[in-house]
Amino acid sequence: MGGDYEKLRSDMVSRQLRRRGLADERVLKAMGTVPREFFVPRDYRRYAYDDGPLPIGEDQTISQPYMVALMAEQLTLLDTDSVLEIGTGSGYAAAVISLLCAKVYTIERHGSLVAIARRRLQLGGYENVEVLHGNGYHGWSEHAPYDAILVSAGGTEVPHPLMEQLAIGGRLVIPVGKQPGHQRLLRVRRANDSEYKQDYLGEVAFVPLIDADAEGSA
Repeated sequence: MGGDYEKLRSDMVSRQLRRRGLADERVLKAMGTVPREFFVPRDYRRYAYDDGPLPIGEDQTISQPYMVALMAEQLTLLDTDSVLEIGTGSGYAAAVISLLCAKVYTIERHGSLVAIARRRLQLGGYENVEVLHGNGYHGWSEHAPYDAILVSAGGTEVPHPLMEQLAIGGRLVIPVGKQPGHQRLLRVRRANDSEYKQDYLGEVAFVPLIDADAEGSA
């Protein structure tokens, strides 16, 4: 079955990513390297390379391959960068990003998903990824500033703590919208201590980013 997955992965890169205009060869190589089937529940592995999200438990999903690649491309990562990810999920996006930068710090609010992601990332040999069970809304100030921040959940606004933890010249990609499942994908660049520039990247649908003050928040 391994050979079948390799072909499906190659087809995904050519049909779902290149044909839609993604052109960063480093990102495409990473997407063609990480075994997505390893990061989905066993019952869904036959759908691992379908063009859409899949459930991973706790009412969470692993994002559509195109969306993972698009967000990674928009971060314009260097192999020396330090990256913060909010919303580890199954660990798939962290695995992809880990091939593009020096270090990934990723936060997940669901303890069961943290345990699964840690195990998968360890077994997969992604040694430059560190997973925290905690509140992603607040970021992870211990390792700030970050060259890039990826938020894999939709917030009603760009959380101020994340903006503060972004390095000068850093990039933050986040879905933002008032209505759950209907957001605008934004890229925020920090120009200096007080100035941020935003780019609109398109309409998206993500699970919600839970506010830091909400009960059981991420």
